[in-house]
Amino acid sequence: MSERKFMSRCIELGKMALAQMESPVGSILVFENEIIGEGIEAVHTDDDATHHAEILAVKDAIAKGHKSKLSESIMYTTHEPCIMCSYVIRTHKIPKIIFGMKIDHIGGAQYGVLQTENVPYWGKAPESIQSEFKEECVALHHTYLEMKSSK
Repeated sequence: MSERKFMSRCIELGKMALAQMESPVGSILVFENEIIGEGIEAVHTDDDATHHAEILAVKDAIAKGHKSKLSESIMYTTHEPCIMCSYVIRTHKIPKIIFGMKIDHIGGAQYGVLQTENVPYWGKAPESIQSEFKEECVALHHTYLEMKSSK
């Protein structure tokens, strides 16, 4: 499967979150070209600030018995992981993240969480790549911002 297929799935998940008036973030974990975990943003829906799409994708993979595969998986997500999600990514040693759009004000890269190799048990920093689907993810985010402002 290709980046196109996986990022398209993230965008679908982001649209599901948007339909619930959530930030349109969709994330998946892929191991050997198979999706092993999915998550959609559910902070407001679940009234839980930890229910970010990336964290829920990790929890979904673990619930399905794939914890041991996380350190060999790729995370695809519509938005650059925030500080909290970056911590979870690093703790589970997910080696590669492909994201749609940057979030400069809270992104894990902004504060060095994704890049640091100073935390002993985290090991090597993951590869972090901005997807070719940036424009689709930005458009989805702008739709969310418009919905929020008209509310």
